[in-house]
Amino acid sequence: MSSAAAAPSGAIVAALTASGGTESAGFLNDIIANLWPNISIVGRDMTKSIVEPMFASMLPSPLNSLHFAKIDLGKVPIRFGNIDTHKMASGAIKMDLDIDWDGQCDIELDGKMIPKIGIENIILHGRMSMLLGPVINQIPLVGAAQVAFINPPTIKLKYTDVAAVANIGFIDRAINNVIQSILAGMMVLPNRFMVKLDAKNDWFSTFQFPLGVIKVTVEAGSNLGAAKDSKGFLGKLTHDEVDCYVDVTLGAEKWRTKTINNNRHPEWNETHDYLLSDHDQVVTVEVVDDDPAGDDPIGKATVTIKDLLLSGASHEVSLTLDEKPTDSKVRLKGHFMALVADPTSLSSQEEGTHGVLSVLIASAFHISGNREELKPSVKVVWGESNFRTGIKSDAPGSDVQNPSFDVAYNIPLSSKVTVQGAAPVSLILMDGEKERGSVEIPLDKVLAAPGMALAEDHKLADGSIIRAAVVIRGTKSAH
Repeated sequence: MSSAAAAPSGAIVAALTASGGTESAGFLNDIIANLWPNISIVGRDMTKSIVEPMFASMLPSPLNSLHFAKIDLGKVPIRFGNIDTHKMASGAIKMDLDIDWDGQCDIELDGKMIPKIGIENIILHGRMSMLLGPVINQIPLVGAAQVAFINPPTIKLKYTDVAAVANIGFIDRAINNVIQSILAGMMVLPNRFMVKLDAKNDWFSTFQFPLGVIKVTVEAGSNLGAAKDSKGFLGKLTHDEVDCYVDVTLGAEKWRTKTINNNRHPEWNETHDYLLSDHDQVVTVEVVDDDPAGDDPIGKATVTIKDLLLSGASHEVSLTLDEKPTDSKVRLKGHFMALVADPTSLSSQEEGTHGVLSVLIASAFHISGNREELKPSVKVVWGESNFRTGIKSDAPGSDVQNPSFDVAYNIPLSSKVTVQGAAPVSLILMDGEKERGSVEIPLDKVLAAPGMALAEDHKLADGSIIRAAVVIRGTKSAH
């Protein structure tokens, strides 16, 4: 399917260009430099507690035995730059900034049947977004800070004694994949790492809904791959040209076009919808030659949603292969759909995303039982969608009988997934793998609520309470 091309509206252009310009981060870097010894200790402890268990669950044997024998993040602090600050429509303050770190580290990894692996340098670069909100009329003035990488950052590790470690390239890719996976789950959009600044902060007013839906159309390609020689007997037995498909990635979601055979200038005209969290998110396109003997990369390119929308109609990107320019190009198009609290916007019969069902799990209360044995979490079920919060446990500074979760799940809605008369959203309070109780939230009740948002404390049969909100939004063309 394809979406109609149109110049972006004045409101969209204003939103995309609403920057007062970037500023220096000198004062912030001075603060970070003074706090770096403390930050290093926190970073060491978080790396040990978060990364090490992921080695065991994500890496193949014997790499899954890797553990940190030493973690010293060194004396070179992270540096920030190019700060851009403005106010969001929600009232939150948004601060975007570059983050760079050339960490001179001393890290040792050890494991069974693996030589000791030393890491002496970590190079990290990315752009972060910090949301400060909700703004309140009392100290500390801001309820919470939410931090996220707008796009996955680049991370390079430099190892000591590389010659002594066989397959260091494979090990590096495996370790990097674990690190990127952890970051993506914690703090790459749409996921944000939240720090409460006000103990009474309300998750429902803190959560930032997606900006809307971006419809990305892959229109066509040109000069893809190299022309094949079809002369002679061998040429008649093989394809004359490449058989191309495109992988399109935004955030954590990847979509693939169909394959068009024997064509260096294919026309796909296929569209996929993504939830958009930030206009500076990047769309990555990777063109691949579909080969039964093994797919061959043709090239890769990126473009920000901002640039895609500001181009109005089509936007052509040039592909690189192994970081070298090629003559290959792909033509894309973007169309932005805003999210609105209008039930009629959910009734479109066109293909694609027509809205979003958001389920916000704030907290639970009055969970009875032995504090040392409780392992509470909340499971969310709607149709084929199934989510679960993190499992809480008794720990200093937390209350396992009244835990905070502060998480949200967004479910895209299409013409094939309607909400009128649909099954209710089920919330299930879990204790480990045991169900403590559940409650059902009818979507008709949500649609009838002010702003199509229903936030309530749901009491279960055993007296415990789940504090949750269900919100429905439809889409409306912003052009």
